[in-house]
Amino acid sequence: MSFKKLIPPLKNTIINKGFEAPLAFQKEILPKIKGGASLFAIAPKGAGKTTSMVMSVIQRLKSAFEDAPRALIFVKDKQAALALGLEFNLFKRGTDLRVYCAYEEYNIELQREEIYVGTDIVIATPKRLNRIFLLNGINLNKLQMCIVEDAEFLSKGSLFAEMTRIPESIGKCQYLIFSTEFDKRFERWQESFMYTAQVIKAKK
Repeated sequence: MSFKKLIPPLKNTIINKGFEAPLAFQKEILPKIKGGASLFAIAPKGAGKTTSMVMSVIQRLKSAFEDAPRALIFVKDKQAALALGLEFNLFKRGTDLRVYCAYEEYNIELQREEIYVGTDIVIATPKRLNRIFLLNGINLNKLQMCIVEDAEFLSKGSLFAEMTRIPESIGKCQYLIFSTEFDKRFERWQESFMYTAQVIKAKK
């Protein structure tokens, strides 16, 4: 997928940011994401993983729609959520897409209420999303994309188990896992909810 095929607001943002053409790894994964494939996208920092993800989500969703989120993105912590939220806000200019960040350092009842009002993209830590879901605070029935950003953080504590439980509550969905390494535990996901996923590794 070339930048020329993006929706006009996103294309304008890309031009204004000075991006002329996709990086090598982006050329490989962007068409596959656009086609709806689930992926393990494995590449070092600087390969364009985050930008690819942000552009792909905006390109897929295009504009605000109803109340339930259509993209769910898991991140390490509050800092990562806010940083990614800022990135989305920069790239979604010219659209009315709504982005919401959910993390532990905030009142969970307020988060439930704010998500209920309506959002298109939720960026969350696995623990907080699980708690909100158990409190019936988020509707995942409209979800189209479930993503893990910088998935290395799942190696700590119970986070991998927290993340593994979430797909049990999700219907048909595109899964995208972005990481610098292919964690051997990802094989469990290949045997369950990501059984059709492709593994795309950056060429050295």
